[in-house]
Amino acid sequence: MTPKQIFEEQIAGRLADPAQQASAKELDAVYQFHVTGDDGGDWVVDLQNCEVSSGTNGDAHCTITIDSGDFVGLVDGSIQGPQLFMMGKLQIAGNMALAMKLGDVLR
Repeated sequence: MTPKQIFEEQIAGRLADPAQQASAKELDAVYQFHVTGDDGGDWVVDLQNCEVSSGTNGDAHCTITIDSGDFVGLVDGSIQGPQLFMMGKLQIAGNMALAMKLGDVLR
């Protein structure tokens, strides 16, 4: 699975599900993801409007920078977010409390 598939199929699919939208909107956040390396790119996960889009959003509440391989591992559960953060492989800018809820967004 590639980051593009994760964002544009998996996460977008969950956010399109009315049963999932209420919990997503509770976070009231916009995440900016900058995924580096092979299959990388920029994606915005807007939980206020339950949308995923490619590109950037300067008004994001939390920006995550991560390598594509590490991102896939984070989503599939083979690598833990705190471990990546402590190793310097996951950079966070903005609201750290929202970053702590990242697992809820990705899975």
